[in-house]
Amino acid sequence: MTQVKQHKDPLLRIAKRDAIGRPKAYAIRLIGVLLSLLVSGAFIFAVTKLNPIQVYNAIFDGAFGTERRSWVTIRDAMMLLCIGVGLAPAFKMKFWNIGAEGQILIGGIVTAGFMRAFGGDISTPLLLVIMAVVSLLAGAAWGMVPATFKAVWNTNETLFTLMMNYVAIQLTSYFVALWENPVGSNTVGVINQRTKDGWFPELFGQEYGLNVVLVLLLTVGMFLYLKYSKQGYEISVVGDSENTARYAGINVKKVTIRTMAISGAICGMAGFIEVAGVSHTISTSTAGGRGFTAIIVAWLAQFNTFVMILISFLLVFLQKGATQIASQFNLNDYASNIITGIILFFILGSEFFINYRVIVRGGKEGSAK
Repeated sequence: MTQVKQHKDPLLRIAKRDAIGRPKAYAIRLIGVLLSLLVSGAFIFAVTKLNPIQVYNAIFDGAFGTERRSWVTIRDAMMLLCIGVGLAPAFKMKFWNIGAEGQILIGGIVTAGFMRAFGGDISTPLLLVIMAVVSLLAGAAWGMVPATFKAVWNTNETLFTLMMNYVAIQLTSYFVALWENPVGSNTVGVINQRTKDGWFPELFGQEYGLNVVLVLLLTVGMFLYLKYSKQGYEISVVGDSENTARYAGINVKKVTIRTMAISGAICGMAGFIEVAGVSHTISTSTAGGRGFTAIIVAWLAQFNTFVMILISFLLVFLQKGATQIASQFNLNDYASNIITGIILFFILGSEFFINYRVIVRGGKEGSAK
């Protein structure tokens, strides 16, 4: 007689969890953070023989060691948060907007152009309002291009938005060459450096006070829009299932184009804040890779803009700290980036264990809570 071989389950299996409670999710994230500190501490000691506590103190010092450093950390966190807020509606709709870098640059280009053209001719408050509006419109228009192609011809939005980044970079290069100052420098220089026309004024006695207020207003507004408005509900339904949305009478094409217009507009606004409120110039590095980093912010926060505040500060804190330990302990950038990478690995890994569980052979399937 032929013996039938019994199927043997694998030693480890991965199963999707049911929704788990918020306290348990936060506990998993906390464990991930603690493990990241332990592993990075072991790496620091193994490679450099330095006391990990000293290195962690240096990381904190790099981000918040002085009042100036604290405000620079806040400024950069607000920029990252602004872009993350811009990506939230598109990602919630499952439209993968990888084009934030280009949308930031387009907003920055029109802001720089208006600063150059009308600085001194228009009062700064009025000029700031005009620049804010045109940056919103420019970013919205840039975002609507891939959305229209997606809605009408079902093109791949990931590739389309990514390619538009390169178009925006080339446009930026063109205007940098056109506005070159001084001639031959291949830079625009600081725009209106003497008069400060079109620059953000101090607010509450702080150079970056207006940056904080604008971004926090956008954060609150986006939270309310996604959670309580009819359009926010439509975004959720389209993101869950386009077929269900159509069955419910939702115009999917309209929602797609409108949502990407909003996403692009806020990213364009980030370009306005960067040019008028931070650097006062434009270059191909104005976005600085933050359009991609903000994807991590939006994804980890599960599109909750209030949670994005914490994650934005965490990522900027790690970045500033890595720079500090590289200089203070004479480490190269690779060592400091490895430490940052270890911490991010465990933080991102914790999201895996929130959504999935590992089943050991012989373990009960059950329902994962």
